[in-house]
Amino acid sequence: MSEIKMPGVLQGFKAFLMRGNVVDLAVAVVIGAAFTGIVNSVVKGVISPVVGALGTKSLDGYSSCLKGPCTGTGAGATGVRILWGSVLGATLNFVITAAVVYFLMVLPMSKFLARQEARRKAKHGTKDVSEVTELEVLEEIRDALVAQRSPNRTDA
Repeated sequence: MSEIKMPGVLQGFKAFLMRGNVVDLAVAVVIGAAFTGIVNSVVKGVISPVVGALGTKSLDGYSSCLKGPCTGTGAGATGVRILWGSVLGATLNFVITAAVVYFLMVLPMSKFLARQEARRKAKHGTKDVSEVTELEVLEEIRDALVAQRSPNRTDA
């Protein structure tokens, strides 16, 4: 049997933890958990009352009877019900939450970063350099070699 070398395993684990993307992921999870409270309060305090004013406040009560008779609620319910209202409610909650995150965080942040990048380019006077493809470079090298081999050379 081969022995497991503990120092190697511990060093590998330490290297794994010290990689940048693990730390970035941990920070993202913490920030995401904190941001969840903000998003939930916007959805519950602003969006849901508006949706509730236009329609019903809770979709959880809507269902269809697959195999009847469907009577009662909770543990005493009979029949087989499809609770499509709760699925629709969860879907709407997700779409509303995603819209709040996009319009209140992602879109303003991307516009802010684009403005910062434009300011940085203007400040440093950077010009976009057109990228030269590998094929173009190879063609230039070929043309230079052909020019060197031509019989009209004067430095022979």
